[in-house]
Amino acid sequence: MTITIKSPDFSEGGLIPPRYTCDDLNVSLPLEWESSAEGESITLICEDPDAPSGLWTHWVLFNLPPETRSLPENIMGREELENGALQGANSWGTIGYRGPCPPSGLHHYFFKIYVLDVKLSLPAGSTRQEVLDAIEGHVLDEGQLMGIYFRD
Repeated sequence: MTITIKSPDFSEGGLIPPRYTCDDLNVSLPLEWESSAEGESITLICEDPDAPSGLWTHWVLFNLPPETRSLPENIMGREELENGALQGANSWGTIGYRGPCPPSGLHHYFFKIYVLDVKLSLPAGSTRQEVLDAIEGHVLDEGQLMGIYFRD
C-alpha cells in the first residue's frame, strides 16, 4: 500500500469527530490522498470490522476521475456525483455515506482507497462486495486511513 490518505479532522488512529457520526450531523468527512499511480478510476470504501453483526459498510464510492486527490466534506447521498462518480449501497441499504454509529464500545473505521486500471461497469447502488469483486486484478495502488469512534 503506497497511497497516503489523510483527513484534516483526524490523524491515523485518531478519534473521528462527532460531526461525522450519527451523534451529530453525520456528513461525510473530507479526505486527501497522494498516489503516484496513473489509473482510470479511483474507488473508496469505508468499513467497520468491529460491528456486532460482522463487517459494516459505511460508504462505497467508485469511478472517481483518476485525477481526483481529495473529497470535500458533506458529499451528498445521491447515486451519481457531478464528476461522474457513483455511490454504492451501505449496510443500512441506503446510498452514500453514513458515519460511525456503534451500539457501544470502541470501533475502528477504515477508509480504503484504490487506484484502478479500469472504470467499473457497475450501477450506482452496488454493494461493497460487488465493487470488491469488480476491482480484483485491477488495483494499481491502494492505501487506508483508520480512525476510531467510541460510544458508551
